[in-house]
Amino acid sequence: MALFGRSTQQLGQVDFDNLPRHIAIIMDGNGRWAKRRGLPRTAGHAAGAETFRTIATYCKDIGLEYLTVYAFSTENWKRSAEEVSAIMGLLKKYLLEAIGRMERDRVKMEFFGDLSPLSPELQEMCARTREISKHYEGCQVNICLNYGGRDELVRGAMAFARDCVQGRADPDHLTQEQFGNYLFSRGVPDPDLIIRPSGELRLSNFLLWQSAYAEFYFTDVLWPDFSKEELHRAIAAYQGRDRRFGGV
Repeated sequence: MALFGRSTQQLGQVDFDNLPRHIAIIMDGNGRWAKRRGLPRTAGHAAGAETFRTIATYCKDIGLEYLTVYAFSTENWKRSAEEVSAIMGLLKKYLLEAIGRMERDRVKMEFFGDLSPLSPELQEMCARTREISKHYEGCQVNICLNYGGRDELVRGAMAFARDCVQGRADPDHLTQEQFGNYLFSRGVPDPDLIIRPSGELRLSNFLLWQSAYAEFYFTDVLWPDFSKEELHRAIAAYQGRDRRFGGV
């Protein structure tokens, strides 16, 4: 079945000399993956974390400039305390490993979202990861953590309003480029391709401003089963499209 780029039939032929500059992924389907196997939802998140590690490393290896992933949304706090704790534990485990391997892998990491509700330990690890990343060039992995697209826009609007009140900005001469500098993603180009596994056909509050001209790829594959081959399919679908950005 094909819908908006949905395909699980053919392995796409990828032109690795013409990759999108920035790919964003909504890492969805961990809970359903676990349920189908009679496992707790926490097992699905653990499997999803391994898939993230594999895909992020592969994106670096093929020369992708930016990868952004939706790890934990502003709405995910509504989940059970056990599930939230498991997700935060996996984040801690991943950051510890990433910090230890950043010198070898030379992958830059950034975080989009309000990190203040995280534990002091996790906040310190995120800050340390950011600091180490300043010394590297190459693939940048952006982890959306306690992130919501609407929350990001509200925060940006509030920051711009404060600058106007203090005389640092003019409300009558605001451009889209200037407003982008008030967002978590400032300095990062908009995603060219947004991938959503798990069969859902929505953005779920992900990169609402940045996705204005992104191409979308949906697949029924659940995130823990998302493979390099599925990534190839998504990139091949993207490369087969004509991006006109409103032109002819």
